[in-house]
Amino acid sequence: QVQLVESGGGLVQPGGSLRLACVGSGFTFRNYIMSWYRQAPGKERELVASISSAPVSPNYADSVKGRFTVSRDNAENTVYLQMNSLKPDDTAMYYCHARALLTYWGRGTQVTVSS
Repeated sequence: QVQLVESGGGLVQPGGSLRLACVGSGFTFRNYIMSWYRQAPGKERELVASISSAPVSPNYADSVKGRFTVSRDNAENTVYLQMNSLKPDDTAMYYCHARALLTYWGRGTQVTVSS
């Protein structure tokens, strides 16, 4: 049974930081490109960051470059998203995504940036 389980979301003030984690199981994690997407109310889901495995190569949406860092630990089947200098516009449900021949989605973790 394939699972992607996100954690680490919450309420944070503008300028603050959060670290999201996503643990995968039921598939060969190291073979998959792992990504974080987000969806705010009334908006389409958008790609935030992705990271391949061999070689390790991160990519970011322009809106988060310089503030967010994506990383992965294949030994722990985990992908992380370190989010710094958070803004109210970063408020959204954040989803973990795995892609190879098949694709999988997590259920999401809510991030709210508000004072």
